[in-house]
Amino acid sequence: MLEVHARRWTGRSMGRRKQMGVGPVEYLVVGFPGNKFKGDIAPALAKLVDDKLVRILDLIFIGKDEDGTTVTFEVDEVDGEASFSVVDGEIGGLIGDDDIAHAAGALEPGSSAALIIWEDLWAASFAAAVRGADGIVLEGGRIPHEIVEAAMAGLPASS
Repeated sequence: MLEVHARRWTGRSMGRRKQMGVGPVEYLVVGFPGNKFKGDIAPALAKLVDDKLVRILDLIFIGKDEDGTTVTFEVDEVDGEASFSVVDGEIGGLIGDDDIAHAAGALEPGSSAALIIWEDLWAASFAAAVRGADGIVLEGGRIPHEIVEAAMAGLPASS
């Protein structure tokens, strides 16, 4: 998925981190059917960055017009309450055209999405320990909230 590309946007104040081991890196595509995007995500993402739980590596907004044409918006092109100017970081260079096409493939016309790539800083020391032990990740994944919620609801109540 990831190739290095030239676009870059620099957020509030965070400079380049000294070269060190990289924690696990994830990508997430968050869709907004009907372009119903509210401003709740940017402050929540900013808090994760400020709390040093994640580091944003790249972020782009993708939309699909009513006629099915894909459009993209950089972070600094989004204004109003949905603005991501509150998110600290150096963003850009990892998401390419193939990544955008992949994310756009899941969008219905008249919808949009945010494609985010972040480093899980909270897990960096664990990742370094795994690498130091010559361990390799054989599998990993994200379990959808709805599945976890249903499984937890089926567990017996604790006393």
